[in-house]
Formats: sequence, C-alpha cells, structure tokens
Amino acid sequence: MNSNPTSGKLYLIPVPLGPSPISANLTPSALEIIRPLTHFVVEQAKTARAFLKAVSTNLPLQQLQLAELNEHTRADALEALLAPLLAGHDLGLLSEAGCPAVADPGANLVALAQRHGVQVIPLIGPSSLLLALMASGLNGQCFAFHGYLPTKDAERSKALRELENESRKRRMTQLFIETPYRNRALFDALLNTCQPGTRLCLATDLTLDSERIVTRSISAWRQQLKKEAPPDIERRPTVFLLLA
Repeated sequence: MNSNPTSGKLYLIPVPLGPSPISANLTPSALEIIRPLTHFVVEQAKTARAFLKAVSTNLPLQQLQLAELNEHTRADALEALLAPLLAGHDLGLLSEAGCPAVADPGANLVALAQRHGVQVIPLIGPSSLLLALMASGLNGQCFAFHGYLPTKDAERSKALRELENESRKRRMTQLFIETPYRNRALFDALLNTCQPGTRLCLATDLTLDSERIVTRSISAWRQQLKKEAPPDIERRPTVFLLLA
C-alpha cells in the first residue's frame, strides 16, 4: 500500500536486451502503463529516446521529461530526480537493458523512493539473470547474483575459488557478469581456476536471434578447446553461471 498518497507511482520498466521488437519483450498491459507517462529517469537519454519511440508514447518525444541517472550521478542529486514523483507525477525508471535496479544505478533511486513511502511497481519484461538460470539446468532453488567480479587476475581467481567453495557447500548456483570485451578473460580464468567437475553455463545474447546457452563441466569445456575454437562470447552480453 502506498504510504504517501500525494506522490506519483514509480514504474520500473524493463528494456529489451538487444535489438528486438518491443512487442516481444513487454506485455500489452505494460505498454499501456508506459505510453501515458511523461516523466522518466534513464541511464542514457539517447538510447532511452529510441526505446520510447518504439513504445509509441502518447506525447511526442520532445515533450517528455527525461533525467539521467548513471554511475556518475552523485548521491545528493537523487532527491531532485525524485521530485516529479513527490509532486504527484508518475515516473518511469529505465536502465540501458534488462530490468532496472538490478546491477544498475537505478537501485539508489528505488531505495530513496521506498524511504519516501512512494509506491514502486515493477513491470514484467526480460531479465537476463532469470532467463539464464532457467535454461542453464543448474540449481534454481538456491542461487546468488554477484554482479561484476574483480578484473585483476589474482583477485579474480581468489573470488572464483571462494564462489566455487560456497557453491559446493550449499549447492548454490553462482551468477555473475562481465563487461563484454572482458568475457574471454573471465572464461579463461574460470577454466584455469575451477575444479574439473564444476559446471559452467555461458548464456549469451539472450532473447536475440543469436542467443546461445550452453552448460558443460569445466573438464568438458577444456576438452572442447582442444578440438574447437573458444565460444564466441567476446563483446557479446553474457551471463556466467557456476555450480560446483
């Protein structure tokens, strides 16, 4: 229940994970909610406008109010971003792709909205993490998402060993991501660090025509590299899943 009846509602709007039709990613009911909105907080205005144009908002793009929230936004700027909500306007929150507030700076705005008693409404749309977990064949009863791992070799290997040990103890699927141009380095680190029986899933280009989701043991991945080229994951959005 909304404890601040004078405020608007904060809608968390999922964005397609790549170049695919809006109708394939958002439900008709979600589109009905998005189209009348006039105020948005977005990660990048340029890509947000392209999304909103595809949505066919009720107002022309030039009349929509877009404010940016990204990794460079200062904490003391969040109150100003929330101001339209507190003034009674409904507000849409968008990230660059997938679900806002998950591995996304929008989480800070959601936290502030909750503190102000604003009603927060997540809309149905694509989540790369859940899609990857569903298709991986790994444990969907117990799992954790860790965002980005360290980029330095020694720190990354240490983090992978810790995740693998926790996975073995708790039968927990571990999910993490990487900046796409470093995907191959993370894949190589996984093969060099993890035990042969540990299972690794690579879920690449989810929801796109080029989607590929493959789960193999570490030993099977190593054997494949002796006969074939490495998986084509460089510069392609990929979710990594591990189960020891």
